[in-house]
Amino acid sequence: QVQLVESGGGLVQAGGSLRLSCAASGRTFSTYTKGWFRQAPGKEREFVAAISWSGTSTYYADSVKGRFTISRDNAKNTVYLQMNSLKPEDTAVYYCAEHIYDHSDYVVSLDTSFGSWGQGTQVTVSS
Repeated sequence: QVQLVESGGGLVQAGGSLRLSCAASGRTFSTYTKGWFRQAPGKEREFVAAISWSGTSTYYADSVKGRFTISRDNAKNTVYLQMNSLKPEDTAVYYCAEHIYDHSDYVVSLDTSFGSWGQGTQVTVSS
């Protein structure tokens, strides 16, 4: 079983930037696709971004494309989400997740494709 711990959230003004980190332990990090999801108050959890186990493929929700960048450092067992040009509508709890299958990036936009989740980190963007 993998443990995922997010960090880097906080309060930022609109137009600002934050970098989220997700540190993993307990299982081979490099063979699993990782994803970021978010959940705003009163809304369902939604896909933000994902990166394949090799790092060669990345996927983004339309709402963050061009503003957010997902990356991973397999040597550090860490995945990152660089968030630029933040908007108030980006306010949410952000969760890191690991795909349920190794060496797979099957349907990364669905949260049901991910079996392990972190506790989340709050991101608040003020207008």
